[in-house]
Amino acid sequence: MNSVILRTATRVLLPILLLFSVFILIRGHQEPGGGFVGGLVASMAFALYTIANGIGHARQIFPLSPTVFLISGLSLALLSGLVGLFLGAPAFTGIWGSYEFPGIGPLSTPLFFDIGVYLVVFGTATSFIFTLKLKE
Repeated sequence: MNSVILRTATRVLLPILLLFSVFILIRGHQEPGGGFVGGLVASMAFALYTIANGIGHARQIFPLSPTVFLISGLSLALLSGLVGLFLGAPAFTGIWGSYEFPGIGPLSTPLFFDIGVYLVVFGTATSFIFTLKLKE
């Protein structure tokens, strides 16, 4: 694509969409949203950037392999589910901490599970996008 307007707009929109995806991730703890939707928004931000600027520029701002995000997310989701076993509760039991972040709520295993889902969805969708873009 050779549109100067689209290339310029995506440079501005990418950080805004990534920030919005984190907002959706955190908001999903108490209201609709969460890791899945946040991961989709983040990956679609990179899809838009890739379409506008090409795969070479997208790889420059995305130096890690999407597989790293996928594996990290799966590990985080699994570990957050196993915390209950170490505390004598069933697996995937929600454990809440005593410290509460303003606007987020207490640190909890469901929050870490949501972050893991976010990373898995982001890594998977970004991998698909980069693979499809390479085939053009």
